[in-house]
Amino acid sequence: MSFPVVISDTAVPQIRRLLERKGKPGSFLRIGVKGGGCSGLEYLFALDEVELEGDFVWELDGVVIRLDPKSAKFLDGAALVYTGNLMGGGFAFENPNAERSCGCGTSFTPRKTG
Repeated sequence: MSFPVVISDTAVPQIRRLLERKGKPGSFLRIGVKGGGCSGLEYLFALDEVELEGDFVWELDGVVIRLDPKSAKFLDGAALVYTGNLMGGGFAFENPNAERSCGCGTSFTPRKTG
């Protein structure tokens, strides 16, 4: 199965930079969602070393990204992008599964299915 989230070409070198700065062998980027935020679900974006059974794993040019199966349901088809804009720049998710997002872009309300 392919990785459920598209990782943009602009995000990969920035993720690599963060991992190199952490300086721990075996570190990777964990993305996902958790309950909270002002819209119901909050995006998770953290440097991690703990591999969880069942994780989806994506690797490109030495950059490893992991996503747990529960979060994959809410992020399937989403894209992780990076923009260098002065205003609002940085990492962001473009998520087609979000019915609405908060103003800061760190949380969302999932679309109702069925």
